[in-house]
Amino acid sequence: MAEKGISVSQLTLVTNENDSKPLVRAKQLPQYVAALSATLGALAFGGVLGWSTSGGDNGEKLAEQYNMTISTSDFSWIGSVTNLGSAAICIPMGLMMDAFGRKRSMLMLTVPYTIGWSLVIWANSVAMFCVGRFLLGFSGGGFCVSVAVYTAEIGEKTIRGRLGAFHELMLTSGILISYILGTLIPIYYLSITFAVVPLIFFTIFSFMPESPTYYLMKGREEEARASLLRVRGPKYDIEHELLLRKLVLAEEMRYQGSFLVAIKTKVARNGLIIAYGLMFFQQLSGVNAIVFYTGSIFGQNGAISTDASTIIVGALQVIATFTSLLIVDRLGRKVLLLASISAMTVGMLALGTYYYLEEKGVDVSSVNWIPLVSVCLFILMSSLGFGPIPFMMVGELFSPQIKGIAGSSACAFNWLMAFLVTRTFNDLVEAFGNYATFWMYSVICAIGVLFVIFIVPETKGKPLEQIQRELGAKISIPVDIKS
Repeated sequence: MAEKGISVSQLTLVTNENDSKPLVRAKQLPQYVAALSATLGALAFGGVLGWSTSGGDNGEKLAEQYNMTISTSDFSWIGSVTNLGSAAICIPMGLMMDAFGRKRSMLMLTVPYTIGWSLVIWANSVAMFCVGRFLLGFSGGGFCVSVAVYTAEIGEKTIRGRLGAFHELMLTSGILISYILGTLIPIYYLSITFAVVPLIFFTIFSFMPESPTYYLMKGREEEARASLLRVRGPKYDIEHELLLRKLVLAEEMRYQGSFLVAIKTKVARNGLIIAYGLMFFQQLSGVNAIVFYTGSIFGQNGAISTDASTIIVGALQVIATFTSLLIVDRLGRKVLLLASISAMTVGMLALGTYYYLEEKGVDVSSVNWIPLVSVCLFILMSSLGFGPIPFMMVGELFSPQIKGIAGSSACAFNWLMAFLVTRTFNDLVEAFGNYATFWMYSVICAIGVLFVIFIVPETKGKPLEQIQRELGAKISIPVDIKS
């Protein structure tokens, strides 16, 4: 590309010029339509994550409807293997998107989605369930990576954060829909219902434009121009934005050969400690055990029915995720993380205490609302902070030359931790009891409070250069935009 020699000063100049109001404002509706179309894949994955709850406390409903023997351990594998599939695709998905394009790679994910649901629908063994669920996780994890990239690259900066937030909102919405349908129809028909969603996604998203950034990466400038016009409107002057994107890509090209050097620096190590730590505490808090096995946690001792409790939890997750999108840039990351993990500690402590008293023979009928309130508090505060913010901060902690690999590896680590939690939950409950398991999660959350206080920086409103300096980088960037 001709722009490889462009300086940071020139990039800053174009950025400042681009901040001025264009003669014709970009249309936002095409951007919302493209982003919502892309996040239909996340809606489908939400159905995958919420599916296990419809299988019964320990898989008895699943075993009955499919007329097969499924042990508690088998059901743990069926529920948790999805996370292994998600971990397996995180890093390869980045390579696929650069090789085949964002749009084509996302459309390709429909294939493992369809095969996975087919195996689940017509399963005649635990092995078929596990292979099918692995493929579903493979596809869903691919969407977690690709949707964020696609929405960031098609959206203008004034609404880019909102477009990116659609993914988490659609994911939690899919979980809620799965919870609701699971109380109304057998799990077999629930599987068929969600098997249709990827096909709907494929049909709609086929008409959406490819990312203009991908076209520029391949030197296809006219196609990039046409793509931008589709999502900005035919009367919008795209030349400033197109030039800015070319300059950003040229700047990134300067860093491509310095990954091995950058990853050994103090700032990279600090960023990895924070990113991996946030992912560790997010998952080891037990959040995915709550999502996957909500029905078995409530059992028959709640103040209201298990089905109703599950739906309430799902609805709170959607509401809290939506609320988080509105306040995260006002209150800051660290404040929300601290409030979130503190409340999660209390929620798991209260839940464990309830089950401890119940197991010791204490009459808890007068306080049988505690499981619902504890789980609701946990889910509400998790979705406000420790649910969406770790993924958001991963994009803020790393320099351009390591952001791709470091971010993908943190995502893969997150799914591996999710697998560990969902696979071991039933085993821990059988070995130590409900109360000890939830107390363990509470202790981990309490350690997470200290991690947020002493390790995690506030990144709200700070440019990348300032964040890098606070993490230990020695940066000297020219700012003379007149040069």
